[in-house]
Amino acid sequence: MTSPLRPPQFKSHRRLLEQKLSDLHKCSDPNSLVQIHSQIFRLCIHRDPIVVSKLISAYSLCRLPFSFSTFSRMQVSAIKADSFTYSFLLRSFHGHLRRVEVIHSHVFRLGFSGDVFVHNSLICSYSRAGELALARKVFDETVLRDVVSWNSMVGALVRAGEIGDARKVFEEMPERNIVSWNRLLDGYVKVGDMDTALDLFQRIPDKNVVSWSTIVLGYCKKGDMETAKMLFDKMGLRNLVTWTIMISGYAEKGLAVEASTLLNKMEEAGFELDPSATISILAACAESGLLGLGKRIHASVKRFTTQISNALIDMYSKCGDSDEAWIIFEETIVKDLMSWNSMIHGLAMHGHGERALDLFARMEGEDFMPDGITFIGVLCACTHMGLVNEARRYFSAMQKDYGITPKIEHYGCLIDLLARRGVLMEAYNLAKMMPFEPNVVIWGSILNACRVHDNVGLAEKVVDELMKLKLSDEGNFAIISNIYASAAKWDGMAKARLKMRDDLGQKRAGSSWLELDDVVHEFTVGDRMHPQADRILRMVSRLGKHIKQLCEE
Repeated sequence: MTSPLRPPQFKSHRRLLEQKLSDLHKCSDPNSLVQIHSQIFRLCIHRDPIVVSKLISAYSLCRLPFSFSTFSRMQVSAIKADSFTYSFLLRSFHGHLRRVEVIHSHVFRLGFSGDVFVHNSLICSYSRAGELALARKVFDETVLRDVVSWNSMVGALVRAGEIGDARKVFEEMPERNIVSWNRLLDGYVKVGDMDTALDLFQRIPDKNVVSWSTIVLGYCKKGDMETAKMLFDKMGLRNLVTWTIMISGYAEKGLAVEASTLLNKMEEAGFELDPSATISILAACAESGLLGLGKRIHASVKRFTTQISNALIDMYSKCGDSDEAWIIFEETIVKDLMSWNSMIHGLAMHGHGERALDLFARMEGEDFMPDGITFIGVLCACTHMGLVNEARRYFSAMQKDYGITPKIEHYGCLIDLLARRGVLMEAYNLAKMMPFEPNVVIWGSILNACRVHDNVGLAEKVVDELMKLKLSDEGNFAIISNIYASAAKWDGMAKARLKMRDDLGQKRAGSSWLELDDVVHEFTVGDRMHPQADRILRMVSRLGKHIKQLCEE
């Protein structure tokens, strides 16, 4: 009796490579891709157009900057490209207009201008580069359109915020699939038109998990967690994305108990957080300050990537634990620009200006090129430390040394610092001369500094500028009223108070909140509805007496 054949214990390297090559275009692991590419060269199969096309696709998926150089070598070696090559290549350069135009010229010159696959890729690439008009031109020139062509155009219009035009194209479609419905639904969600989004959602013939996830996301963004949860509970099939949307929605609203409870249910359903879900929930914790939930997510991480480390640095920094953020930063083996930016901003945010500037110097020493976001953190650090001359130097270095054009946020940081330090006229003149229209935040910072430094004349000019913006804020009126009172200009104070009453009516109550044992407590001025209000007020009174006693000593 013959024994059954056993599977071979050894597979040839050639057979293993063939298996890898068959799925090469799906490869998303950069390290594996580099190894496969070296094997392709060693076996001299790098001239095969099918292999080259798959290589370009893989580099696109891995976000590695070698797809264009691979294409260039292909041209030099006289390897003929096909329509799939150009489709994969275009996917690599979403957002890079110049390279998309170069590829488009190749397509036209080599006779692929009538290929529907290439045209669909061009529509997407131009729209992602912010060139809606060029995307529309390609669509209009496409003679034989398929459903992907129409979907690409709807997606391009949605991406540009042209939801009305997207709806028109959608209505003109000769046929639709679920992608068509979902793209238009996504458009209404992005512009916040949830009434139309819900109406469209109800019309979708065969809703899939993307349809449900999109409508749930829309209500989470709107802050209507009750409707979001109702829709979430109605879903027949949920995936990790849907769970993440709901948990992040609760976290962003500061609803720690609900977020933790849903996280428990997700784990009971057999789902584990992947890197994308982890980053999404950590970002929501950072926005609302939910340190407890953020720590729980941190404890669940099994494999730390640079992106997850960055999200943790940002979360701990925004939740006030800059020491833990620093530990994670130092433990991050492969740091990218976001790692440095998050840590510099975190230090600056919590008053550690000197450490933030030292870290910036270390960043320069390690040959990391800063960007505009880096310099916002640097200028904020200077503001916290009152370093006027250093801030002027960094502001100048942005353009001179790094070629970064200052944005309104950079001007705002410098103006705020100058105003705080009493250099009021320089701050005012900079606001008037900068290439942007000063906003209410910039004028408000100068006005507040006028109160501190008792500059009534400049305060009146600033109030005039604020009135031109037609943006009334009770805080600004209160500041100018107090400035008049300090200078014993009672007529001016009375006019400011009258203006505040006429323009604003009842002043909105200020509020603050804190997290305690995974519960967020909100307090508003004059509100005694909290169940522990009496005990809290007694403790505040005791603290006030204690502080007064310390000051007297």
